[in-house]
Amino acid sequence: MQFLDAVNFSFPLLASATKAADSSMVVAAVLLSLVVIYLASKVGGELSNRVGLPPVLGELLGGVVVGVSVLHLLVFPEGGADSSSSLIMSFLQTTAGLSPEATPEVFAAQSEVVSVLAELGVIILLFEIGLESNLKDLMAVGVQAIVVAVVGVVTPFAAGTIGLMTIFGISAVPAIFAGAALTATSIGITSKVLSELGRLNSKEGQIIIGAAVIDDVLGIIVLAVVASLAKDGAVDVTKVIYLIISATGFLLGAIVLGNVFNKSFVAIADQLKTRGELVIPAFIFAFVMAYFAAAIHLEAILGAFAAGLVLEESDKRKELQKQVIPIADMLVPIFFVAVGAKTDLGVLNPGIPSNREGLIMATFLITVAIIGKVITGLTVFGQPGINRLAIGVGMIPRGEVGLVFAGVGAASGALSKPLGAAIIMMVILTTFLAPPLLRFVFPEPKTVATDSEELILDASSGTPLVIEPPQFVIPTSKDSQES
Repeated sequence: MQFLDAVNFSFPLLASATKAADSSMVVAAVLLSLVVIYLASKVGGELSNRVGLPPVLGELLGGVVVGVSVLHLLVFPEGGADSSSSLIMSFLQTTAGLSPEATPEVFAAQSEVVSVLAELGVIILLFEIGLESNLKDLMAVGVQAIVVAVVGVVTPFAAGTIGLMTIFGISAVPAIFAGAALTATSIGITSKVLSELGRLNSKEGQIIIGAAVIDDVLGIIVLAVVASLAKDGAVDVTKVIYLIISATGFLLGAIVLGNVFNKSFVAIADQLKTRGELVIPAFIFAFVMAYFAAAIHLEAILGAFAAGLVLEESDKRKELQKQVIPIADMLVPIFFVAVGAKTDLGVLNPGIPSNREGLIMATFLITVAIIGKVITGLTVFGQPGINRLAIGVGMIPRGEVGLVFAGVGAASGALSKPLGAAIIMMVILTTFLAPPLLRFVFPEPKTVATDSEELILDASSGTPLVIEPPQFVIPTSKDSQES
């Protein structure tokens, strides 16, 4: 009771929904929802990992299974569902004595609490991404990665937005949102595959990783802009310019602040002696930055990302990353499973005539998503013999960043069901395609034996990749006797 009263005090939106609801039933419904979410995320993540795909994709598919598309265990009213379609509500009626009259209020309160937890999860996700984004590495990747990143953002964004508006007649705000979802690149997926291929430190690998990191930064700015536009439901050029300037200035200000704040943060953490002496001040800072971002009409996630960039420069970065991971493990899956649960893939069923437009939109977005990134390799200059196709293919996967766009778009109400499902299908397909395509465009290196060394050549360009001296083993006395 006290917990729910505190929640209602913090989130007035919940007060009206829970006023007539039994507090104990709301808590029970939320707990069951979390059981479903964690089971879906863990089973989906493990299965995805075992077939060589990123766990986050499995979390998304797990959400699809337990959500409105399949099992109806986790459904939300904003998707058009009501309490009668929720199996959790039916289970509470059977096992806990929830009355049919009280079910709608309990369902509304449970959905609001889970949605709030999902929003908190995406804020922590962006804070964690900021902690992993090294500013010095970003500045060291050079002009090549910047050009690749900018082209990889501008081309799919422009092609997707204009195509949806002219071909499908989609209004400006949802078209811009869908176009923005095409800009992201998943650095996690690409870096894992490059590492497995032994190409992470090649010229191609360095350009891909640098461009992917810059893509994420540009993508966060784009997301902040389009999410703010979605709140008003109209495109105001003056406001767009203001949002771009304010978002860029906010990040640059955070970078400058980092040089001043880092030492103070470490000094404060060193003075604290109780549990959470490092992670609690870090989250206070992240939430304050998120609030400031929201206060100037940007997205809270931009503030969390900026906070991560600031603290990444501190001496306690590695220790802080370790402490943030278990918290992110608890809250971030709620976001991804909720995104999947809200996605109604039934709108892409070709057997229903009205759904065919959604399928065509999905095909269009997938085509733009692939071509818009592959052509980025053509922009690389001054690098004779470099594998430009590999660079373009390495930029294809959208992964978790694309899901953030889809989730924020769905939560804002800017995306229709067909368009939201089409974006999810684009994210899934590009994530599935990227690993095998990278293995295809990066052929196995050829080994050439010489008298004094083993020279490994790139199969596509013939340039040396690795030079390994021969391994000599000095025999021991025992080995000499045996020989």
